[in-house]
Amino acid sequence: MSGAAKKKTAAVLTLGCKVNDVESGSLISGLKALGYEVSNKHGYADLYIVNTCAVTAEAERKSRQAVGRALKDNPNAKVIVCGCASQNAPEDFSEKEGVICVFGAKSKQRILSVAAEDFSPLAVQRAKENDAFQAETYEEAPRPESMKTRNFVKIQDGCNRFCSYCLIPYLRGRSRSRTIESAAAEINESTAYETVITGIDVSDYRDGDKDICDLLYAVKDAPTRIRFSSIEESMITPRFLQTAKQLKNFAPQFHLSLQSGSDAVLKAMNRKYTRAEYLEKCRMIYDAFDNAAITTDIIVGFPTETEEDFRQSLSIVSEANFLQVHAFPYSPRKGTLSAKRYTDLPAPVKKERLSRMLAAAAAQKEKYLTGCIGKTYLVIPETKENGEYCGHAETYAKVYIKGLKDKTPVRAKAVGLYKDGLLGEPTE
Repeated sequence: MSGAAKKKTAAVLTLGCKVNDVESGSLISGLKALGYEVSNKHGYADLYIVNTCAVTAEAERKSRQAVGRALKDNPNAKVIVCGCASQNAPEDFSEKEGVICVFGAKSKQRILSVAAEDFSPLAVQRAKENDAFQAETYEEAPRPESMKTRNFVKIQDGCNRFCSYCLIPYLRGRSRSRTIESAAAEINESTAYETVITGIDVSDYRDGDKDICDLLYAVKDAPTRIRFSSIEESMITPRFLQTAKQLKNFAPQFHLSLQSGSDAVLKAMNRKYTRAEYLEKCRMIYDAFDNAAITTDIIVGFPTETEEDFRQSLSIVSEANFLQVHAFPYSPRKGTLSAKRYTDLPAPVKKERLSRMLAAAAAQKEKYLTGCIGKTYLVIPETKENGEYCGHAETYAKVYIKGLKDKTPVRAKAVGLYKDGLLGEPTE
């Protein structure tokens, strides 16, 4: 008597940004519909999908390592690679034994078509022949599974900005957006306590003559708390801020991409604003929301950055009153304008400047959090350790609360600095 058929197993391994996370979530949903038992972690599996990143050279290195680790977990497995690193350098992956197909950053859903045909040689060949496909419209995908705490909803892909240091427009293509009807439906139907709206450049969201404000209006009564991922300063307008204030449950935390506090460096980066214009957008946010928080990204050691330019980046950290700064050293990316035009700064210079930036960011974070003491926030608990829950407030500040019974959102008063955030006491 034969036993039951063995369940097909798959692991979807993700590197890089939240957009990659969402796209991997869609692949997981699709594979489950095809009968796979799916994990998002390393471990034994029959099929591995490695969703790669190319934002830095280090990200590409980790992407290659992920493929190697998967083949160590099961040398007989089938491996499919997709994402920005494989778009940028497909030969780095296609030559690895066990890799049956390499996709780029676009049309990742073709992977499901190949899986549905059980990886037949014809299906794989057809997928390879279509690999030059250039997406001109937004490609719908299966919805990722709804999480209880936080969902990410992708509304846009691609980028038209062409910052001089960035490969993404060349890898993901031009900006294209999901329809308001489709995006709003997923947000309004979210069962998560919080939903994060994400994309490569959500500031460039367009559905015909409608923009991000029209999408926000369509989800103004959504029961889930709505937060944005990274946005550009061009999105901060009086109309946008007024629309955001009309939402039933909006988290006024703005990850407002900066990259440098120096006008000269911003120009060399092909960023379309000045230091003064950026700070004005920060002022508009703080005027619109009493409990607003601004977080940002800063690149240190851009090739044209002088010591004075760097001091401008250091000083804007406190001037903008950031809650948090994601600082990282410049990484030359072959094919970008900055890599062609400029000579990279010495590694010790970049390392020293990064150390100073991280110290300035830590001091500013403590200053911001100190100003939160005595205020009350709606905290969504996420993890529990040693009897205390840790979650995020509207501002995205971490709040630690002791004595809670479950992960239900709770209003809590910040009573002091604690660990890497605040200590909160429930007020209800």
